[in-house]
Amino acid sequence: MPLDAIRPSPLVEQATERLRAQITGGDWTVGTKLPGETTLAQMLGVGRSTVREALRALAGAGMVQARHGSGVFVLAAEPVEEWSVKLRRAAITDVYEVRMFVEVGAAQLAATRRSHGDLIRLREALERRRAAALEGDAAFVEADIALHATVVEAAHNPVLDGLFTEFVPVLQKRLLDLVELLGLRERDPNNGDAGHTALVDAIVRRDAEGAARVLREELEQTLALLHAL
Repeated sequence: MPLDAIRPSPLVEQATERLRAQITGGDWTVGTKLPGETTLAQMLGVGRSTVREALRALAGAGMVQARHGSGVFVLAAEPVEEWSVKLRRAAITDVYEVRMFVEVGAAQLAATRRSHGDLIRLREALERRRAAALEGDAAFVEADIALHATVVEAAHNPVLDGLFTEFVPVLQKRLLDLVELLGLRERDPNNGDAGHTALVDAIVRRDAEGAARVLREELEQTLALLHAL
């Protein structure tokens, strides 16, 4: 597939699309070294700075990689979908299964690593969840997730914290749908208070296994409800 010169407009976007087409079309396969910036600029009829920006965009999409002193190589034939986009498209049951692994492990770490400040924040988050029981479903779900986020923060692992933060937008929307659809708070506006209290108490006692067990049971119950929908 020949590379025709392109007309000025959004030059970077056009150059990026042309280079992407060469890769997805199989002209430059995975592992191939791309021509140099000067050659690409001549082929596309644009300046080297435009080519540089186009290559940077393709690198951001996970399709190419610059190797110092060697050049730019093709990494993938298709753009790599961003994690946040993949999460939004994923089935809530799949998200919840991963959440379970992340949070149960975080609860164990929190029980062994929590500081005095963490305990204060955990108790405050538990009280906010109880206060939110007097409000609407949206406020209650938000307070519930905030308590879980506080548990993850008490693990003092930035990777776990970052993973959970990525889950929050998806969880908040889907859990609100679940609460409203199943009417989980009709009989008990503070649904799950006993389990969350037990979780906080286990972390206070530095009972890692107890914290993991309580949280796993709670998340498994919710996952079973999601599977039943």
